[in-house]
Amino acid sequence: MSGRSLLLVCLAAAGASLLGAQDNKPPALERYEAGASIMGSTYTIAAFGEQRSQLASAVRAAFDEARRIDAFLSNYKDDSELSRVNRKAADGPVPVSKELADLLARCLDYSKASDGAFDITVGALMKVWGFYKGSGELPYAWRIAGARRKVGYQYIDLDREHSTVRFEREGLELDPGGIGKGYAVDRMAALLRQAGIRSAFISAAGSSLYGIGAPPDEPRGWPVQIRDPNNARQTAAQLHLKDQSLSTSGSYEKFFEADGKIYSHIMDPRSGMPSQGVVSVSVLAPLTLDSEAWTKAFFVNGWQWSLKTKPEPFRAFLCRADGPCAWVGEQ
Repeated sequence: MSGRSLLLVCLAAAGASLLGAQDNKPPALERYEAGASIMGSTYTIAAFGEQRSQLASAVRAAFDEARRIDAFLSNYKDDSELSRVNRKAADGPVPVSKELADLLARCLDYSKASDGAFDITVGALMKVWGFYKGSGELPYAWRIAGARRKVGYQYIDLDREHSTVRFEREGLELDPGGIGKGYAVDRMAALLRQAGIRSAFISAAGSSLYGIGAPPDEPRGWPVQIRDPNNARQTAAQLHLKDQSLSTSGSYEKFFEADGKIYSHIMDPRSGMPSQGVVSVSVLAPLTLDSEAWTKAFFVNGWQWSLKTKPEPFRAFLCRADGPCAWVGEQ
């Protein structure tokens, strides 16, 4: 065979090999995005996969799961399991589902670890300050004192063995506002994974986020921004979520002004007053339930407490009222 013939054969073989490699390339991934109004907030999901029908079915199931959680955990629905506990637990032990018992146990753990800065029994204070179904109002001191007597996680008697809840103090009221979205996001992520989704981004009201895997064009994960609490158009920090959650609590979310002072909805259950000194906290954690609960603990307890107490492997980005924003304990 001549040199020219051999070259043509080699080129043909190379072409066939290249063509075969192209034929074996994975198919382009479909992107599916949808939103829904749940728990009084907007939930959105963006997901990638090979089949659009599979993505749509998985996303619908995730939204249905969030609605199910709202149906049993809402304190705005009279027929929810949590509302039933609020009505009856001061009279005696109330049987509850294993799911609610497990969630309440986690909340009690958060309360102890945060020195009471996170407290799911803050309901009476939220009402007296007007943040329940409202934007807030300045109450009389005697009303605050009365509400404080109806707050205290230590008055929850949770019997895990028999799955019952009893309140040891009259007027105690569970408020899921500090953990509801986070719990829903974690359950949504679990269902998406079970459906075979390996790349998705979940947002609950823009404040509780979870990234499954990474988008096709960004191997580091889903890019997110933490807003500057003093300027919504500015970014205070950027990061990527890859099988991680990010939750943010800020005084700009819900607040009112009275006598020249700003009062936010983030309450210090121990003093009965809206927390002061911090304007926003973002927490990066493996679970959204953790990141959402710990934003309240860091917000209420402040920088020095957070510096000493922040659990591993969490990261916390804290913006103080009298100082810059920074990652706690990181240079």
